[in-house]
Amino acid sequence: MVMSARLRHRRPAYSGRWEAARLAPVILTVLIAGLAFSTPREIAVSRLLPAAPALAAAMWPVLPTILLGAFCLLTMIVLSFFYTDLGTQYTAAAIVAVTLAAAYGSHVRLQREEILFQVRLVADAAQMVLLRPLPRRIEDVEIESLYLAAQEQARIGGDFYEAIGTPHGVRLLIGDVRGKGLSAVGAASAVISCFREAAYDEPDLRAIIQRLETTITRHSAAFPTHDQPEHFATALLAEIPHGGGHVRLLNCGHPPPLIAQGGKVRVLEPSIPSPPLNLAALIGDRYWVDVVAFAPGDQLLLYTDGVSETRDHAGQFFPLPDWMRRQGEEQPRELLDRLHRDLLYHSGGRLDDDIAALALRCSDMEDRGVVDAGS
Repeated sequence: MVMSARLRHRRPAYSGRWEAARLAPVILTVLIAGLAFSTPREIAVSRLLPAAPALAAAMWPVLPTILLGAFCLLTMIVLSFFYTDLGTQYTAAAIVAVTLAAAYGSHVRLQREEILFQVRLVADAAQMVLLRPLPRRIEDVEIESLYLAAQEQARIGGDFYEAIGTPHGVRLLIGDVRGKGLSAVGAASAVISCFREAAYDEPDLRAIIQRLETTITRHSAAFPTHDQPEHFATALLAEIPHGGGHVRLLNCGHPPPLIAQGGKVRVLEPSIPSPPLNLAALIGDRYWVDVVAFAPGDQLLLYTDGVSETRDHAGQFFPLPDWMRRQGEEQPRELLDRLHRDLLYHSGGRLDDDIAALALRCSDMEDRGVVDAGS
């Protein structure tokens, strides 16, 4: 998955900075000791020695923290041989007390880090179920995905997507559950699970969306929230039949996809708006399917509003259609890699919302031969 790859790419730099930071207690100890020996005794820099084990508790295990405290205590004893009026007994007592407290703090921190690690393992497993890696190719359609969490430490959110090869053709889903947290994740999981079944069973996109509507309505009733009437999801269904030639789109309040054909880019606004999921009872359940030509070489970009609503420092949205027009005939993976880079550049490296995108390309026989040879 793209997000996992991105996190792996960031780890070396982050790991290097963390390893350098772990030396801070040693550097602080050496600095205080050096100043204590080189400055006049009236300044009494040695009284700062308890700060070193206190700092070590934030990043070191228990034993190294105790050893550093012992070294600070030894340093204070050595200083007492040169300066007899430093108040060695008081500083030594402070070092012992702070070191014991720091060792306990380090123990508690390690326990919480272990719990956090286990929670993240569960979250990673949940993400693999919710946003499982998509096949790079289904029949004549090349598919690549992108997912970026607004917070670097986040694993899962309310954005979702899926792509499945079915007896009716290649069917895709992308959507965004309103809200954050576990309620949004639960609703997204319910919608995706329903789609994975309905995509095989239902011959028509309208029947699929009706089943998704029923699912999210039942889920919302089973797990009510304080803003129940506003608990909804936007969704976009796409279907590329066997043999290609066109794509069917059913847009339920979702940002319109972009299609690149012959060097031109179009925004595929729905002819008639369809209601978002869980709002059909309020505004009607009429669904409209648009049919758009999708020939070999054409490229389709599906995305959530986190892409189009990414802002720069001046509050300007990311100009997605104009950006798409400036792109050449990149492969789907290259297109999403460039989108990822340019989104981060536009936002100054900070994302305010989760981002999900799917890039599809209808390949011809020559492309198929290249992909098959590469795989």
